[in-house]
Amino acid sequence: MTHRSDQRPSRRDLLRTLGAAPLAASALQAAPTARAQTSSSQARIVIAGSGLGGIAVASRLRQLVPGAKITIVDAKQEHNYQPGYTLVATGIWPIEKVKNRNAEFQPEGVEWVQEMVASFDPASNSLTTTGGRKIGYDFLVVATGLQLGYDQIEGMDVKAIGSNGLGSVYASPEAALATWQAMDAFRAKGGQAVMTLPAGPLKCAGAPLKMTFMVADRLRQAGTLDKSKVDFFSGLPDDTVFGVKPVNDNVLARWKALGIQTHYLRKLVAIDPGARKAFFTSPEGERQEVGYDFLHVVPPMRAPDAVKGSDLAAKDGPMAAGGWLEVSKDTLQHKRYPNVFGVGDINGTPRGKTAATVKKSAPLVAHNLVRVIDGQPPDQIFDGYTSCPMIVREGSAMLIEFDYDGKLTPSLPMIEPLQESFMAWFMKYRLLKPAYIAVLKGRV
Repeated sequence: MTHRSDQRPSRRDLLRTLGAAPLAASALQAAPTARAQTSSSQARIVIAGSGLGGIAVASRLRQLVPGAKITIVDAKQEHNYQPGYTLVATGIWPIEKVKNRNAEFQPEGVEWVQEMVASFDPASNSLTTTGGRKIGYDFLVVATGLQLGYDQIEGMDVKAIGSNGLGSVYASPEAALATWQAMDAFRAKGGQAVMTLPAGPLKCAGAPLKMTFMVADRLRQAGTLDKSKVDFFSGLPDDTVFGVKPVNDNVLARWKALGIQTHYLRKLVAIDPGARKAFFTSPEGERQEVGYDFLHVVPPMRAPDAVKGSDLAAKDGPMAAGGWLEVSKDTLQHKRYPNVFGVGDINGTPRGKTAATVKKSAPLVAHNLVRVIDGQPPDQIFDGYTSCPMIVREGSAMLIEFDYDGKLTPSLPMIEPLQESFMAWFMKYRLLKPAYIAVLKGRV
């Protein structure tokens, strides 16, 4: 079911958006300024993972190193447009818009081994698949994505999403749709909404915030906001729900105006779906029971076992606990194995687990890898760019772009990063998926 907002864009909004759309699309698809280096090498390149990062790098390497033997290892048959999950989970998109066949995007001339990686052995330049196949490589790109830690929340069952007021946008397209069904039933009557955010690295860290804005908006549209309560439980320190301070402060001010109450240093440790109860702990070990009519669960996240259990994982520092890939945040080259690069959510970098990060970093990884193949050092530096179209209500969003340092880096002159607009909404709703597909195909 898709619910249309009662706050329609004005004619001026539509005209401005339609006029700016070509410029916005062009900016989203802009190619790197540096000319890509090509190589005549016949190296064996293995790419572990066939999400946006893996396929985008494979598409570029097919062009840059035409003589190389390139192999993608991943059993995934369905390619999911994950930036669209929040649109499905809030009743804006149908589920079909986030589902494609993975075969559609495999680059021509690239071998696809349809098995998962079971283990990596970087000392011997090889990996082993779940089917027992050992694959050697000269160069490796790790693009495995991350693992959702639902198992760390007692009582949580992904199959139960959609029933008894339980939602979670992250698990799959089906979970996103089931989350909307739970939200739709909740908004009709109203009641207590409990929204959650764990500490630690997350992919699309803005999603829990978008879901919170949209719960309030759906209640408003249904006329049940006045008899409802929305509480946000953050695992982060006081007054923190997002890692970029200007954005964090903007969101909290908006939530205060909406009557959304925030609670800090609260870790979701258990749920009782039948009784509709959530349990949180504080750093001091205090346990808090909270009843709910709608609960949005955001699981803790970490590296997949194949990476976490290998010598590719960070051994110390802030990224060690999650087993994240130990790469240089600047070149995205592994710190101890120079023939290994990382792209996407798996990277142990300070920020950047979004599709926008891959859009900018995949060309850089391909370029730097080609240089290493030809015996040269990497020479392109990643600034940590990421982007978050922060939905604040149906038909309005803020387009927030920032770097490793948390500095806002707006790229479109017609959009102020901390001001909501229909244009930013239109980009999220209509323009970003075509740009995503262009990245997949190595066109940008």
